[in-house]
Order: sequence, then structure tokens, then C-alpha cells
Amino acid sequence: MASKVEPLLTIADLEAMPEEDGNRYELIEGELYVSCAPGLTHQIVSDNIVYLIRRYLDEHPIGIVVSTIGLILSNYDGVIPDIVFFRHEDYERIVSNERLYGAPEIVVEIMSSGSENIRRDRAAKYKLYGKYGVKEYWLIDREAQTVEVYRLKDKSLELSAKLRDDDNLTTAVLPDFSCMARQIFSLPRL
Repeated sequence: MASKVEPLLTIADLEAMPEEDGNRYELIEGELYVSCAPGLTHQIVSDNIVYLIRRYLDEHPIGIVVSTIGLILSNYDGVIPDIVFFRHEDYERIVSNERLYGAPEIVVEIMSSGSENIRRDRAAKYKLYGKYGVKEYWLIDREAQTVEVYRLKDKSLELSAKLRDDDNLTTAVLPDFSCMARQIFSLPRL
């Protein structure tokens, strides 16, 4: 849920939020967004993506993939993406005090149910990531089982592909990386 606050909140305000109450606190253009911790299916999908990228990185050690890390883009913009990838050569530029300070190459958001969560990922974060130069934004819809890939073009993100089932996910950011969209949504058998 977004809360309109005057004056705008800053990263210092965000860091003063409680850490152990089960909520995620994010700032987008100085507005506070609060969401609950992700559920099981959300986390399985996240782990699948991290696994697929890490398997690629085992053979092509060009960078780091990590989940749920703080990403500070300005004094009024601090979010917790589900997954980010950044290159080794960008480490010194963007990593400080256990957080990222600057645009990584890829940001992945897995949409949670609820109109406010969907609006945050489709509108507010989409705009934010384009504004600060994230090269690719992968928007994962668990319910529709689709992967939307947005690529940076002229300082804004544009839809490049909408994938499902056996469609192949590829990216210039990870040369020779490929997976089928259905691999992202694979759930363990019970």
C-alpha cells in the first residue's frame, strides 16, 4: 500500500522502519510502500530464477545474482527487488554497506496478488527502473505464468517480449543464457 506523505520521506526515514515486523518498506519518489513478506510460491519462483542464472554464471562468471537486496537509487528511492544481477566490473561502483547504490543490469520483480502490489510493480517500479537506467526489467506474473521482458531504450523501458510455456528467455546482458519460461514456474512435487 502506498501512503502519500508530506514532506517526502527519505532513505534515512526508510532505514528507521522496523526490521522484524514481517513487512517490506520501500520508497518510490518519497512515497512509502508497505507490503507483506512474500509467500511460498512467490519464493519458489524467485529461487528458480536465481538457480537458472547461477547455473549460467557457473560457466560464465561475469557477475553476481542476488535476491531481496536493498537497492538505493536516490535519497527518495529505495526498494527491495526480488532479484538483481550486476556485473563484476560494476561492484565498486554500486556496492556499499551491504546495499546496492545504482542501477544493476537486470531487475526481476515477481508480482504479488492485490491491485496495489500489481500497480506498484507495473507502474511505479517500472518507471523508477527506467529512470535510473536498469538495462532490463523482468516482470513475472505467477498467475498468468508469463515473463515480460522490458529493455532500456532512450532512458525508458520498453516491452521487448512476453513469454510463456516453451518460449525461450534470452538476454544480451547474459550472453548465451537461455531458459524456457515454464522453467521459472516449475513447482516441486509434493
